[in-house]
Amino acid sequence: MAEEKVMNRWMVVVGAILIQLSLGAIYAWAVFTPALRADGWSRVDTQYVFALGLATFAVVMVWAGRRLNDWGPRKLAWVGGIVLGIGYVLAGLFAGTNFWAILILIGLVGGAGIGLGYVVPIAVGMRWFPDRKGMITGLAVAGFGFGAMGWVKLAGAWGHLLENVGLSMTFSIYGVAFAACVIVGGIWMKFPPAGWRPEGYTPPEAAAGATNGTVAFNSQEMLSTAQFYLLFLGFTISAGAGLMSIGLMKLYPMEALQESGLSLAEASGIAGTAMAVCFSLANGLGRILWGMASDKLGRKRSILIMTATQGVFLLAFPYMAGTEYLLYMGATLIGFNFGGNFALFPTMTADTFGTETVGQNYPYVFLAYGLGGIVGPILGGFLGDMGDFPTAFIITGVACIVATVLIYIVNPPRKA
Repeated sequence: MAEEKVMNRWMVVVGAILIQLSLGAIYAWAVFTPALRADGWSRVDTQYVFALGLATFAVVMVWAGRRLNDWGPRKLAWVGGIVLGIGYVLAGLFAGTNFWAILILIGLVGGAGIGLGYVVPIAVGMRWFPDRKGMITGLAVAGFGFGAMGWVKLAGAWGHLLENVGLSMTFSIYGVAFAACVIVGGIWMKFPPAGWRPEGYTPPEAAAGATNGTVAFNSQEMLSTAQFYLLFLGFTISAGAGLMSIGLMKLYPMEALQESGLSLAEASGIAGTAMAVCFSLANGLGRILWGMASDKLGRKRSILIMTATQGVFLLAFPYMAGTEYLLYMGATLIGFNFGGNFALFPTMTADTFGTETVGQNYPYVFLAYGLGGIVGPILGGFLGDMGDFPTAFIITGVACIVATVLIYIVNPPRKA
């Protein structure tokens, strides 16, 4: 029998980045909020759409993880891209600025499409790169962070889509683009042949029943461990703080900069740069660099550093938001650490509960992102409507310090 031809594993990285560029559309939501605010939406209304998209994304991802082996990663990715695209296209054709229509089509349908596709590049990438799990996960999810910068700038300063074709047409154009990128990227989404290993790689042995990624826990076994709940709470806090920051990264600095004496146009331009360039670029870089660092430092130590410093940055942000260059610095630091969540928590899940089952297990951990996506943005929107953005950053900064303590007490589980 002829030996099975194995594709170049780096094509998985290309496909993963294409897919995640589109799935990161949810982080571009902030570029649409000023137009919706001008049409009468409250601040908290804009955050309801963002929060529902995040929650739906996380919940659907659990279902997608169960389908991964049955459907295969390529089919699952394609379905996700088509659902995401349909949500945005229909919103553009029929929603106008109607709150309920946009909530359903972009928040619910669009969020479901993201949830269907998101787990695919992570699970596939770890199978092809067991020797560099942190690096490959960071690369696989980098597009999710970088994508926001491109979509925000295409709608605004670079492509002027919102100005030239309007909100509805921009939604439709994006829907077609999202689906196309995922379909192309999905071509390379397949698992390696059974028993395949990178040349020269020897899996580490697990000692005394503890897992280091080689001992597989199924989802039921994982859910019975204390480690799962500590990881879940830590991720909820860290993700929720970052997601709140995304939702407010333009609205809050715009107000703070105007209070410092800048015009609305000047404040909007500076705040838009902070969100679309500083935060988004750092978000993408954080995924890669934290992932690579964790291959050297270890997953737990990396998360401890990330959450502790994030707490400090969030506490300092109210003193930075009203000054242009301090704002850029604050947005960069918060975005960099936020991006690290998506490289570190999936790889810690794999190291703790098994690489072979990460596609089924990580979606349960990722429900924390959905919970954080509800609490964080709505907290920020609620306090924003009360005229108290700084308190939102103080609350989440303290919470990140608590998350550091939770992760510190996580120890490797043992399987009977």
